[in-house]
Amino acid sequence: MIKNKDTVKLPEVTKLPKLIVVLGPTAVGKSDMAVSIALALKTRGQKAEIISADSRQIYTGLNIGAGKITKKEMCGIPHHCLDILSPKRRKLFSVAEFQTHAFKAISDILSRSAVPILCGGTGFYIDAIVDGIILPEVKTDMELRKKLETYSTEKLVKNLAKLDADRLAEIDQRNRVRLIRSIEIAKALGKVPKLIKQIRYETLLIGLDIPKDDLMNKVQARAIKRLKQGMVAEAQNLHNDGVSWKRMKQLGLEYGLLAELLQKKLTREQFIERLKIETWQYAKRQRTWFYKKEGVKWFEPKDTEKVIKECLRFLRG
Repeated sequence: MIKNKDTVKLPEVTKLPKLIVVLGPTAVGKSDMAVSIALALKTRGQKAEIISADSRQIYTGLNIGAGKITKKEMCGIPHHCLDILSPKRRKLFSVAEFQTHAFKAISDILSRSAVPILCGGTGFYIDAIVDGIILPEVKTDMELRKKLETYSTEKLVKNLAKLDADRLAEIDQRNRVRLIRSIEIAKALGKVPKLIKQIRYETLLIGLDIPKDDLMNKVQARAIKRLKQGMVAEAQNLHNDGVSWKRMKQLGLEYGLLAELLQKKLTREQFIERLKIETWQYAKRQRTWFYKKEGVKWFEPKDTEKVIKECLRFLRG
């Protein structure tokens, strides 16, 4: 029999702080769901704040085209990682930089005894936070960049496919800046790096999706809605404020096409057709990325009450 003085004291298990994540393809209703969760918690006496995980919504002035949530739609819920950079900045905003901003925002939210809700559709951003990936630091290789700049977009895609197919599946394949940076990282490290993970949070992954045909119709309808809301005028204002056509193309998707439209390289009809096609292709890549992720609990946007109940169970557990 072991005497009291000989009893071995086990180390206390430190609980990780809890993080709710709302993810899914574009146009599915992630922002509305995140706000609904935060409001439901607020009515129960629990504060919550939202961190955006969107690679275009970090820029000021990219509002309509990027589908950025409005002040009215926020319903008084604090949002973070929106409008933190000027789109005139030439240097690519890296995943590592997003990670730094998001980790700080989450720490601040937790210090206020509030629940952090990470919401977005940029898969690499979400993985960087949820998995706590320690990202490799790779310096700019100007010689390699000059060489890659001479490649067609199709050739860049083929190169990245050989080096890092997973990264290619997540990014906008028309965004030459991101293609070149991804190739640069893979080549500098000699191979696609095995990312080290350092889990910081206990996470609940809420995935939103709808049947494929319904999502395609929704994505395409939203593209037309944004045109009516003034997306073309927004892009012209960005250019008037000093965002070059080249930089606008680097921002990807809608803004790359808007730059071509405003330079009269595309007719309005061609622009609308390409916008529908390329936005849908991006949504399909997002779906592929997120369906590979383990531990996601999938719902439809109409399942708000079910999602809230899932969040309450998670927070009580």
